[in-house]
Amino acid sequence: MIDLIDIQIAKAQAEGQFEDLPGAGKPLDLAGDAQDAVLARMLKEAGASSPLVELKRQVDEAEVAVKAANGAARDAAVARLSELRVKLALEIEAVGKYG
Repeated sequence: MIDLIDIQIAKAQAEGQFEDLPGAGKPLDLAGDAQDAVLARMLKEAGASSPLVELKRQVDEAEVAVKAANGAARDAAVARLSELRVKLALEIEAVGKYG
C-alpha cells in the first residue's frame, strides 16, 4: 500500500501537479481545531506520539537498515520492514474506519 502511495506521489510530481499550490513555501498550520491543538500539545509535552507516527518512524528506520545491510542481515531487515509496513497499513485502515 505504501509503495502504491509512493508511486502515485512520484507520478503527480513528474506531471507537475505540485507546482504553484496555494500556500507553497509557507509554514503549515498544524494546529487544527482547539481540541486537536490541546491533544497535540499534551502528547508533545509527554514525549508521546500516535501509533501512526511511531510506526512511520519505525518504517523509515527499517528502510535505512535495509539499504545498509548485506546477505542474511539484509533478508532479516527486509522481513522486518515488510512486517512494519503491514502494521502501518492496518493502523491507517483502522484510523480511516474509526477516526
